[in-house]
Amino acid sequence: MTPLHRLDISGLRAAYAAGETTPARVVEHYLARIDAHDPAIRSYIEVDRAGAAAAAKESGDRIAEGRARALEGVPVAIKSNIAVKGLEWNAGMEARRGITAPDDAEAVTRLRAAGAIILGTLNMHEAALGATTDNPWFGQTINPHREGYTPGGSSGGSGAAVAAGLCVAALGTDTLGSVRIPAAYNGVYGIKPTHGAISDAGLVPLSEWLDSIGPIARSIDDLEALLAVLAEPAEAAFALARLIVLDSFDDLDCEPAVLAAYERAVALAGDMPRTSLMLEDSAPDIRFAGFVVAARQLIEHLGTKRRDEADRLSAELRFMLDYADSRSDADVDRAEAIVDRTRQAVRDAVGSDGILLMPTAPQAAFRHSTRPPANQSAFTAFANIAGLPAISIPAGLDDDNLPVAVQLVGPENSEGALIALARKLDAGLAGYAPSPLI
Repeated sequence: MTPLHRLDISGLRAAYAAGETTPARVVEHYLARIDAHDPAIRSYIEVDRAGAAAAAKESGDRIAEGRARALEGVPVAIKSNIAVKGLEWNAGMEARRGITAPDDAEAVTRLRAAGAIILGTLNMHEAALGATTDNPWFGQTINPHREGYTPGGSSGGSGAAVAAGLCVAALGTDTLGSVRIPAAYNGVYGIKPTHGAISDAGLVPLSEWLDSIGPIARSIDDLEALLAVLAEPAEAAFALARLIVLDSFDDLDCEPAVLAAYERAVALAGDMPRTSLMLEDSAPDIRFAGFVVAARQLIEHLGTKRRDEADRLSAELRFMLDYADSRSDADVDRAEAIVDRTRQAVRDAVGSDGILLMPTAPQAAFRHSTRPPANQSAFTAFANIAGLPAISIPAGLDDDNLPVAVQLVGPENSEGALIALARKLDAGLAGYAPSPLI
């Protein structure tokens, strides 16, 4: 039989139905893998052994009685800024250590109601403001593809845990790319849905109008199964008939393997009519404007903690907040204007039938000891600013055997059509390469 940690959602359901395994055995298997591998990966913050065991028993009973639900017995883990009842709800922050979630976030409630088993909470970049998951309070999460390398962020624990086979799937959050960047660096799949499609009730916010909860998994089929539970089905059907590309990548310093993967994806899109997305502002300016807006909203959320508990915020976080706070009124007005222009331009270009195809990140994962490139979210920020759904799919490996990825951005509420096109490109790219731990 296929090793349990290699089974996707449909594979688990089939194994349960055939009596080849039970949820209790699957949970034991995953807990053993966490014990064996996570001391090196550091993807988990808290493991809920008792809760997972209890949920596995309930799932086993339901399966035996013929009452299995959509995600029955599927082990899932949750980014630590999303509330899991009874577990610490810290958002990767020392300033929130000891805060226990009184209830599940709505997304977690939906997962449990569908039969998913919550294994625990996952490490992340402090306060979700960053993309390395080099967390000074909860440890430096490591990319399963390469020791010492970043898994991306801010949902780095989510991407690493999925890629390492320490859960079937995970929830992350995406503010300027924080689901899709870890999906890309870890060589797995991630989707940021239309803003608001998945409830953010129970999320520690960074920026309410940019934040989106989204799943990370090792297949498009698993993303689709999770999204069906997490979000209400879209009312309208979409036919994606136009391909949109950026007019230039010249100012983004993309690595050669990233550009090659992107060009393969464009070729696989076939003979769809193509247009270029012309933006008034440069991609670096747009990314920076998004950072200023998000960081200043985080300042509001932190309130007096920023002053009264400064020693419980890292030097890096304090620097970023101070920098954003020091921007002049004119700088802030300019950032907000850039964001508004970009939102309208992207939404107008995509319309109701367009698909924007881009790399997910300009580079593959890099060493934690390396200064993080400023352009990590240069491509991913567009979807958040526009409030549109976006999916990242693996597109192979670079010359150093590190994953690269491409992403698709579609019209509002077009997740079904977006997934269908992503599945077509995925088949042609054949870009998924399991990490050595799988």
